[in-house]
Amino acid sequence: MERYQQADPEAPAVLVSALSPALLRFFRSQSATPAQAEGQAEGLLQDTWLRIHRVRHTYRPGEPVLPWIYAIARRVRVDGYRRSRRIIVRETATGVLPERPAESEPRHALPVFEALVAALPEAQREVITMLKVGGLSLEEVARATSSTAGAVKQKAHRGYDRLRKLLRSDAEAAGGAQ
Repeated sequence: MERYQQADPEAPAVLVSALSPALLRFFRSQSATPAQAEGQAEGLLQDTWLRIHRVRHTYRPGEPVLPWIYAIARRVRVDGYRRSRRIIVRETATGVLPERPAESEPRHALPVFEALVAALPEAQREVITMLKVGGLSLEEVARATSSTAGAVKQKAHRGYDRLRKLLRSDAEAAGGAQ
């Protein structure tokens, strides 16, 4: 990031290639439905890199870069949500589209991460994604979410409990179906 601030021409490409996969997973996991996740995630990722480019001068050299970037990504996600809500309010439905046929899934397959965390409240989903997908520390997540480390621990703990219950109920349902 410091090289990017100093106008190193190779720095943006290195930064984008290193962090885009984690940011993309962050955005995908924040979507309520997997069908919407891909298109929205790509758009939010582009918006995030544009915003990082515009505000790169605000990064303080020597500070951890991940909390700074995730704080920007989080704000871009919130702005994207607000923008989509404004569009939905003004849109008029013209007709019903046919449903996509359900893809066949092996009976004993574990649900994908995005499907699991979609069942969590937004705050828990965001914290768990930053911790587990983004690899941030508790303190970094606290900085990115404008929260305290204790609040991050609490949200993560409650999210983990909820995920355990979901996995147990899925396992019991699969066991009873045999």
